[in-house]
Amino acid sequence: MDLNTIKSLQARGLMAIEIDGKINLHFTHRWQKLTSYKDIKHDKDFYIAFPEAIEIVEVQFKNDRKQFYKNTTGIPLVIGEIVAVEATPGHDIGVVSLTGKEAIKQMERKKPKTNDGKLLNLYRIAKDADINKFLAAIKNEEIVLKKTKEIIKNSRLNMKLTDVEYQGDGTKATFYYIADDRVDFRELIKTLAGTFKIRVEMRQIGARQESAKLGWVGPCGRELCCSTYKCTFSSVSITAASIQQLTLNPQRLAGLCTKLKCCLSYELPLYEEFINSLPPTDIPLITKQAKAHFVKADMFKNLMFYSIENQDILLGLPVNVVIKLQELNKKGEIIDSLDQFAITSEFTVMESVNQEDLSKLEDE
Repeated sequence: MDLNTIKSLQARGLMAIEIDGKINLHFTHRWQKLTSYKDIKHDKDFYIAFPEAIEIVEVQFKNDRKQFYKNTTGIPLVIGEIVAVEATPGHDIGVVSLTGKEAIKQMERKKPKTNDGKLLNLYRIAKDADINKFLAAIKNEEIVLKKTKEIIKNSRLNMKLTDVEYQGDGTKATFYYIADDRVDFRELIKTLAGTFKIRVEMRQIGARQESAKLGWVGPCGRELCCSTYKCTFSSVSITAASIQQLTLNPQRLAGLCTKLKCCLSYELPLYEEFINSLPPTDIPLITKQAKAHFVKADMFKNLMFYSIENQDILLGLPVNVVIKLQELNKKGEIIDSLDQFAITSEFTVMESVNQEDLSKLEDE
């Protein structure tokens, strides 16, 4: 089996094992993206008690693409089963990724688009003929991807091709691309259809969706959230970074998709709750030495950092001490300095930030 076919199988969470000249495909979590987990493995008694749990099945295709189908086989399917499903037109080959009541709950949560309000059908467990046709189709994906990039470059179209996915029956290919503006690809479709003798569908995706499809390792050392479990993408703004008091450095805040990191929104509600619980931050602390202005707060240490005028040092004060000092100032009492109340101190670091560079990180 050639390297291109192996790469295409891995993008679908599959590996091929050849036994006595026959190729067998096996599902593996190693390369599976956007994983969904079941709490338990259902037995026959469960499906007898809940027959409706057989009807809905979630099927995974290449990279992050998943879809729900109506199980017309009438038999319980297990995760990792390779199945033939209805496509428009023809049929496709995918891997069962979720079954039972969990699949029903997942469908209710995602609210997928259906064909005229109805789910497409899952026909059968894939036969040898289906597998052979499937392998013959996907071996062309890497070749077609490279040739199409050359065609786009020669046509001078302002678009970036990210992935090509062949349908399991080999009659159709979906081309995923990114573009900042509207692209007139009518001539491109004619060229691709004539060159590769296949039905062509162009599908535009965003920068975050591209990262989910391609996958990689983030600066945290773990696989990207979007390529492992994150199914929906919400907008992330610079405000989220400001509330968490992060340095507004584009290189640190941007993910591999060149947009703001999705993880900026994970802890945002906790930071918002902490900031709202702080005493007023626009009131300076007055001492005999000089005025001190609020700069930032540390949620984990429960400290508020103040800068003293004409000094390059930040003093970390406990929140309860700040409240006490503000009350003293209200009464007209002025302390000598903040040094006696400081738990920690650090030097201020000024970084120049280009607002235009920051705005490019936000979702349009």
